[in-house]
Amino acid sequence: MSEYNDEFIKFPKDWEVRKLKDVIIKAKSGGTPRTNVPEYWNGNIPFVKAQDITKSSKYLYNTEEFITEKGLENSNAWIVPENSLLLTIYGSIGFVAINKIPVTTNQAIVGIIPNKNIIDTEFLYYWYLYFKPYWSKFIKKSTQPNLTLEIVLNSSVPIPPLEEQKKIVEILNTVDTIIIDTTNLIEKLKILKEKTLNLLITGKIWHKEFKDTEIGKIPKNWEIVKLEEIAIDIYRYPTYYNIKYVGMNEGVPEVRAELIKENGELEDDLSKYRFISKETSKRFYRTILNEGDFVLSVRGTLGKVAIVPKFLEGANITANLMKISLNRLRCYPPFFKQFFLSDFFKKNLDNISSQTTIKTIQASKLKSIKIPLPPLEEQKKIAEILSTIDNKIETETKYLDYMKKLKEKLLAALMTGKIRVNSIAIGDLK
Repeated sequence: MSEYNDEFIKFPKDWEVRKLKDVIIKAKSGGTPRTNVPEYWNGNIPFVKAQDITKSSKYLYNTEEFITEKGLENSNAWIVPENSLLLTIYGSIGFVAINKIPVTTNQAIVGIIPNKNIIDTEFLYYWYLYFKPYWSKFIKKSTQPNLTLEIVLNSSVPIPPLEEQKKIVEILNTVDTIIIDTTNLIEKLKILKEKTLNLLITGKIWHKEFKDTEIGKIPKNWEIVKLEEIAIDIYRYPTYYNIKYVGMNEGVPEVRAELIKENGELEDDLSKYRFISKETSKRFYRTILNEGDFVLSVRGTLGKVAIVPKFLEGANITANLMKISLNRLRCYPPFFKQFFLSDFFKKNLDNISSQTTIKTIQASKLKSIKIPLPPLEEQKKIAEILSTIDNKIETETKYLDYMKKLKEKLLAALMTGKIRVNSIAIGDLK
């Protein structure tokens, strides 16, 4: 394939490359009405600021602030018609969105009205989405990184034939739709998980007979126990000092709070761990972990919890974590992983945490938390139900990550013509 070599990017020879100013009807930054004049604000004209764009996805449907007709007349703001392109040029530079409603903007945003006989608006959106990292080569050096309208207008834009532009957009739209749908599914699954979890750990799904207790109604065949009554050890070293760090192949993994995931698992990439010497590990012997133990963050960021997997058997925890080892004759670890993630347990942690500048949880107070304890077989049943939802969330999350990486690769390849649209079948993406 013959190529046209732009300053930074190569394009196919049969694509035109033109300046933005040559393929649009209008481009202009906005302005902000004086904030000390009340009659300029809280009208019915949407007013876009950079954070509206950075928080939106591809399309912008609403704004946090609104101005009045007087605000519009007495400022440099202008009405950007719907289905235009909005580009941030101050501070957070290079973010783009397509406004699906007529809007005004502040001076940190350029409104761009494409000439649709030359360039498709959505193609231009995807182009500047791809081009975002390249803006750093053009920014004006000041207190904060800025672009100018002139820089934007003189930026190069590839112009494939319109039909090819539309096919590129169709492919990327398909991937975007999959990403949005998968993201929404994951959020729904998380809500389902949270509701199911809080019902199951209080026995409100399949039980009919309940009894009153100091923590509320629970099934008649459940017990109320203090955490210390079902634990073999609940421990945190008050200090953690003179630590000798060594290489991965000669040391013991050190578990830190930042390695705890929100799903109650620990990071499985050992390259993200630090390793302490075996001598150091032995010195802090009570922080050595066994498979099925739990680690709980008890200083600073409170309540992050994870179950210890087999590959971290023998690892040590830092002083910001507490080790919880449960009696396996009464406790099924996968159930307690779910219990420790529940709102019930998190509220108890909030109640016992110190109200100092840096919040902490003392072992003595953690031991005294009263919890509802189902029979062991019921614990297993509850854990099985919740792990089914967890597995579905994990599967969809991996698929989402895959689609995001695919989009990134497709965006680069399609925007530079390295992949031509006739080589991709839409059905293969779904």
